Amino acid sequence: MFVYLNALFVGLLLISNILGVKLFSVGGFILPAAVIVYVVTYLITDVIGEVYGKAAARRTVQAGFVTQVIALIFIFIAIQLPAAPVFGAQTEFEQILGGSFRVILASLLSYIASQNLDVTIFHRLKAKHGEKKLWLRNNVSTMTSQLIDTIIFITIAFWGTVPGSVLLGMIITQYVFKFCIALVDTPLAYLLVRVCRKSASHATSELVAAK
Repeated sequence: MFVYLNALFVGLLLISNILGVKLFSVGGFILPAAVIVYVVTYLITDVIGEVYGKAAARRTVQAGFVTQVIALIFIFIAIQLPAAPVFGAQTEFEQILGGSFRVILASLLSYIASQNLDVTIFHRLKAKHGEKKLWLRNNVSTMTSQLIDTIIFITIAFWGTVPGSVLLGMIITQYVFKFCIALVDTPLAYLLVRVCRKSASHATSELVAAK
């Protein structure tokens, strides 16, 4: 399960960088499309930290950072490649992926700050409560780190492109959205932790049997 969780984590990060270019409106509130994906990554690191430990969660965060940098490099190379005569969407290609460079920069900075904060808070609470109160460390670590992430990301990604009032509204709206998601994803955290522990226990049993 550890491999699958890491793959899902990295995949969602890359998708969120691309989706972050688009803004959508719900009930008059403006949000980057990445919010529907990125918020799940905090759940994944919490599950990894709970089952596999703090060091494993840190490695996952580091792997995500390196992968995003590599993706940025290859996107840049792809944009610079001369378009074939039959490819008539070079402008659109550059607008979508080229526009994501600033979003990726914002994502990298907010990511490294908030994800590491999430891991730190989560494991400080775990050291205090042990295996109990997963709901508490899941919510407190996610809600705190998401606030930092939202402020850094929105400010860097959209400063100067939208009015200040819209920028502030985006920060507040996105954080409220993430706050609500953090509240409702706790049952899923418990489910994933149970599945991962069962998988780890099964793998250990097979290893012992093989010896």
